[in-house]
Amino acid sequence: MKIVITGGGGFLGQMLARVLIARGGLATEPGAKTSLSELVLLDQAFPANRVEDRLIKYASGDIGDAALLTRAFAPATNAVFHLAAVVSAGAEADFDLGYRVNLDGARLTLEACRRQPVPPRLVFTSSVAAFGGALPAVVDDTTAATPQSSYGTQKAIGELLVADYSRKGYLDGRTVRLPTIVVRPGKPNRAASGFMSGILREPLNGEPALCLVAPDARMWILSPERAVDTLIRAIELPAEAWGWNRTLNAPGITVSVAEALAALATLAGGEVAARVRFERDAAIENIVLSWPARFATERANRLGFRGDAGIEEIICAHMRASGR
Repeated sequence: MKIVITGGGGFLGQMLARVLIARGGLATEPGAKTSLSELVLLDQAFPANRVEDRLIKYASGDIGDAALLTRAFAPATNAVFHLAAVVSAGAEADFDLGYRVNLDGARLTLEACRRQPVPPRLVFTSSVAAFGGALPAVVDDTTAATPQSSYGTQKAIGELLVADYSRKGYLDGRTVRLPTIVVRPGKPNRAASGFMSGILREPLNGEPALCLVAPDARMWILSPERAVDTLIRAIELPAEAWGWNRTLNAPGITVSVAEALAALATLAGGEVAARVRFERDAAIENIVLSWPARFATERANRLGFRGDAGIEEIICAHMRASGR
């Protein structure tokens, strides 16, 4: 089995690659695992400590380069994780870049799948940003996508493309709307939700952190570990389990900024949590508060997807991963 991860240089792509190498393949058939023969990681850049293995090949370049995608997918790709994206605040700030990467790049990736000798399975990572505007108190599997940002709009269009390419038989697509991933390791990025990781990560590193929203702001979040589990579960499920609806709201937990900081103080000490300073940013608040914070994920639960037990579990997992 050959697998391609677009956005393979990002923290989630690298984490997914490590898990796939450790697993040695995917259980795409009931009771059997197909062995991994090649893993292609495609991105514009890669970290200095990138994961290395004899089965891994790196493809460096732009997701908008059709020739690069053709080379990366050749001669035959069986499974694709499409993670490549310009994040929320970046897509909002640069309209053209967001559409070129998040929409045109997604379409080119689907076209690369379409050219494969056998239609591959594909997981497309969407986002809670696909929702917005006037929403019910709890978003469920019947709530319509009504994005209120360029990023959310691009993700919602991608969801429809994956469904249509699947309907036509060009690929076997599955879309997962991921919660905000917390705690993201490394340096801050341009995601509007990035502050939520920052107010936990930086204080644990002994550094000050800014919180750009009010303490009572609530978010729907998921740990990186559970996010990777979600992606693998999504690609391993048989097509009949998905049926006609190829889009799924992934499980997560609802946490306010205040609750996250209280958990940090309990686990690491009040002096650590005190390193967070509030400096509200209206632009970031407008984006973040347009996203729903409470979900009912009955369909995901029924299909075997699982979220985290609570914010304490998420913080403890990050502390272990960072050697604390």
